[in-house]
Amino acid sequence: MNKDIIRNAEKELANQFEKIDEIRDFNQKKVLNAFIENKVAPEHFYTVSGYGHDDLGREVLDKVYADVFKAEKALVRIHFVSGTHTLACVLFGNLHWGDKLISVAGAPYDTMQEVIGCVGDPKPESLIGHGIIYDEIPLKNGMDIDFEAIDKAIDNTVTMVLIQRSKGYSTRKSLTIETIARICEIVKKNNPNCICFVDNCYGEFTDTKEPLEVGADIIAGSLIKNPGGGIVEAGGYIAGKENYVEQAAMRLTAPGIGFEGGAMFNQHRLIFQGLFMAPSVVSEALKGAVLASKIFDEIGFDSSPKFFEKRTDIIQNITFNSPEPLIEFCKTIQELSPVNSYVTPIPDDVPGYEDKLIMAGGTFIEGSTIELSADGPLRPPYTAFLQGGLNYAHVKIVLEKILDRVIK
Repeated sequence: MNKDIIRNAEKELANQFEKIDEIRDFNQKKVLNAFIENKVAPEHFYTVSGYGHDDLGREVLDKVYADVFKAEKALVRIHFVSGTHTLACVLFGNLHWGDKLISVAGAPYDTMQEVIGCVGDPKPESLIGHGIIYDEIPLKNGMDIDFEAIDKAIDNTVTMVLIQRSKGYSTRKSLTIETIARICEIVKKNNPNCICFVDNCYGEFTDTKEPLEVGADIIAGSLIKNPGGGIVEAGGYIAGKENYVEQAAMRLTAPGIGFEGGAMFNQHRLIFQGLFMAPSVVSEALKGAVLASKIFDEIGFDSSPKFFEKRTDIIQNITFNSPEPLIEFCKTIQELSPVNSYVTPIPDDVPGYEDKLIMAGGTFIEGSTIELSADGPLRPPYTAFLQGGLNYAHVKIVLEKILDRVIK
């Protein structure tokens, strides 16, 4: 019976799946062309030691990423410990005492609030602690970008705007490429020198364009999310206008070193291969998210985005309105994970977050969110954030088990 529910849902989703396949094919061709244009070869998989000087593979990797994301320059390194660290390097590298930063999509997600210093007493190490002026533009009705407010807020005093593409731990909509384009247009109209910085985490390869193609100046993301294809073990990337990327590179390393140092510890091949696999892996995750959206709506839970809406990231919100089903949902995903399936997740404190979190992540790479995983803060409305899926079949298996528990 439950297999029939999934089978019928798949039939109704045929058009959505076809669109996802078209995006996959477009992006796969784009990535392939970047490899061909930069003459990627086996010698680019070799590594150097010590200071990491004269690393040919590292240089070509940066060029491939720059071509894929239509950037003047890119920085791809395993030395970024997380997406938050990668974003922080852009912020600290390009903002200085007295500069002004505005988040234009409401409050950024929890760990970024720590970086900025806008929660509790600002730490000396935060942006605010370094003398950066910070403001944010609330969402309209808690959901939508307030373009009028952005137009009023941006003037010559604003140095940078932060545009968080994905929703993070919130119930707002993730930003489409069209929305990002409109934000950048407004910002540049009011202040051509203002830096449009897009947190691109979870959004890579979900559309046929990336933010740099619609007006953004610089983007950043994590290699254990979309662009790592599920096989990259650590790291992040920054891409955009050369000057801004160089400033971020000097924050990661040191002035005078920038791009030129940092041994990559035999990770070149994995990062190249992960990028090549990324469009297909992202499409599998998107199909799983669309199916989950339809199934959960059908069994009485609110999901967002809806299965028929355009996708701009791999995250699927499922709202349970009480803690117990959220916890049970995460337990089910953990039970059907390839790694640590015998482990029972429980809510606990996590550095950088105000509320307790429950996290299901039986992944090959710790914290990888392109692999099937879910988490959620223990706070109303008790929403689970489902993401990833290296293959669509795995998502189906999990959904079938959930249906077994809900429909007796």
